[in-house]
Order: sequence, then structure tokens, then C-alpha cells
Amino acid sequence: MELLKNVRKRSFLSEVAYVVLNVLLAVALLVSVVVTNVPWPALGLVFLSKWRVFAVRSRYWMANIRANMIDTIVGVSMVALLYAATGSLVTQIILTVLYAVWLLFIKPRSRRSFVAAQAFIGLVIGIAALVQVSPGLPAAAVVLASWLIAYSAARHILSVRHETHLNFLSLMWAFIVAEIMWLTYHWTIGYAIGSTLKLAQVTIIIAALGFLAERVYVSYHKHGALKYSDVMMPMLLSLSLVAVVLFVFGGVATI
Repeated sequence: MELLKNVRKRSFLSEVAYVVLNVLLAVALLVSVVVTNVPWPALGLVFLSKWRVFAVRSRYWMANIRANMIDTIVGVSMVALLYAATGSLVTQIILTVLYAVWLLFIKPRSRRSFVAAQAFIGLVIGIAALVQVSPGLPAAAVVLASWLIAYSAARHILSVRHETHLNFLSLMWAFIVAEIMWLTYHWTIGYAIGSTLKLAQVTIIIAALGFLAERVYVSYHKHGALKYSDVMMPMLLSLSLVAVVLFVFGGVATI
């Protein structure tokens, strides 16, 4: 009985430490950006928090890097958005809370529904942050970064289903997203979020297409063929959303 009590106590203390450390990381990113007014120290904290990726033998490094790509993308993107939101402390605090929610409630989950959510969040926030900073980057860097984000998101969701064509499907989706980013690089429509941030039209388009692609894949993986009832509503929803942002709100503002 004493052993069980000690185990439970250690487990409880571990949970508390996990929560505290993750909240401290989120707060540290906010404080770092606000105090220094540059993103580099906060980016350093994000990469420092991934020290366990390399705390194993070197032959496992690449596997660990791939497994942690989505979390790294979310962390780096959050720093970019915090920096872009400079001047609006309320927006920065909201972003910090959302990052803490990611660290505590979304990132640790391993169920397929949560893995799909992790991939989708990584894709959307990664593209959103990339477009936010894209005016200061060359087109090649934007396209390459979008390719990496899309590849990581696709691989993240496909790996949990033990897909035999994982690399091919991930590369195909990454190519599609990179092409879209290349086409929209010189003319990006954005919608204001608060006083400092803008949600790019291309982010909404890629999110809608990503949702549709995931539903199509799940239907095919489950039945061996596309099932009309599985993909009809997601297709109507995604295509309707794309049509609305392109033709109804297509000229609201530019980034």
C-alpha cells in the first residue's frame, strides 16, 4: 500500500510539474517578445524546449525530428504571430492562452481524432504565420516553408493510420500547397483580426482543401473507394467556403 501511495504521489507531482512547465513556456514566449521586441529569444526558447529530441542516440534523431515537427511548427508560428501582434497586448495574451491550450490539452493526445486536429492546427497556424511574415521573405523561402508545413501536417496524420504510401501522399499534398502559395505570393487578400493581425485568404483556402482532402482519404481508407455519403457534405462545405472568400470577400483588403 505504501508503494502504491508513493507511485500515485509521484504521478500527481509529475502531472503538476508538466502543467506548470508548459504554462511557463507559453508565458515566457509572451514576456520575451514583449520585453525584447524581437522574436529571436522566443524562438530560442521554442527550440530549447525540444532538447529531448536529441537526448537519444543519433540514429534516432531524424525520427524524433519528424515526430516533433508539428509541435515545432506550432511553436515557431506562435512566436511569429506574437511578434506580429506587437502593439496589441490583448491579442498577444489571447495567443498565449491558445498556445497553453495546445500544449496542455491537444498536443499530448494520441487518439486519431486528436492527431487529425493536431495536423490541421499545425497546417493552418503555420500557413497563417508564414503569410504574416511573408512580405519580408523571398518567394522561394515562402514556397519552401509552405512545402515543409504541408508535408509535416500530411505525414503527421497519415503515420497514425500506418499508410503504406505515406511519403508519396505527403509529398503530393506538400506540392499542392506550395503551388497555391506560389500563386498567391504576389497578391494576398487579408481580413483584419484585431488591430495588428490579418487572416490571409490563402490560409482559409488551404484549410478548406486540407479538411476536404482528409475526409476523402478517410473515406477511401475505410471503404477501399470513395463513399458518396462520406465526402458529399465536406466537399460542399469546403468548396462553398472557397467560393465565398474568393468571390464575395475577394477584395476586402490586401496584405
